[in-house]
Order: sequence, then structure tokens, then C-alpha cells
Amino acid sequence: MEESMLYGLLVSTAHAQSAAPGGQPSAFEMFVPFIFIFVIFYFLIIRPQSKRQKEHQKFLTEIKRGDEVVTSSGILGRVEGITEQFVTLEIADGVKVKMLRSQIATSQKAATQEEKK
Repeated sequence: MEESMLYGLLVSTAHAQSAAPGGQPSAFEMFVPFIFIFVIFYFLIIRPQSKRQKEHQKFLTEIKRGDEVVTSSGILGRVEGITEQFVTLEIADGVKVKMLRSQIATSQKAATQEEKK
């Protein structure tokens, strides 16, 4: 019984040692998976985000007086005044709030269309 166990151990050890080493992969072969992951990351995350950012910047430059907008904090209002950095919103009758132009998230029309979907 012990001989068969010893023989089995020796045979498995011999098989493990007989496998020839595959050699070192080249530097390029080692970086291929990382390059592949970066390309996927770029097309799934970076590119769409930069596209959305460009669309938002275009939206902010096209805002005009009378537009109804939604701020990033969820406040709905109508644009009453515009400067380079600031926008004055009327959020209720006679209630005007001055805020950064960059804090406007979307137009109220776009928000209601998203809600309907």
C-alpha cells in the first residue's frame, strides 16, 4: 500500500518536472491585456463622458432669457438674466435667485421628456 502511494507521488512529481518551461513572454505580450482594457475603458467610459460634457457646454452657451431650466440641485426656474458666469432664475413669482451658470443641469423640456420615457 505504501509502495503504491510512494510510486504515485514519484510519478506525479516526474510529470511535473518533465514539463518544459515556456520561457518569458516579451514586454509587448505582457502589456497587450492592459492595452486592451484601456481601449475598452476609453470607448465605454471616457469618450461618452466627454461627449456629454461637450453637449452640456453647448447647452449652457445657448441659454437665453425666458428658458425654463432645472438646476443641478433640482430647482426649477425661468431664466431672467444672463452674464458670463451667472444666471438669474425666477423660481416663484417675485423670487429671483442668482446662481452659477455651470449649475444649470438641463432644460425643463428635456427633463419632462426624460420623465415620460
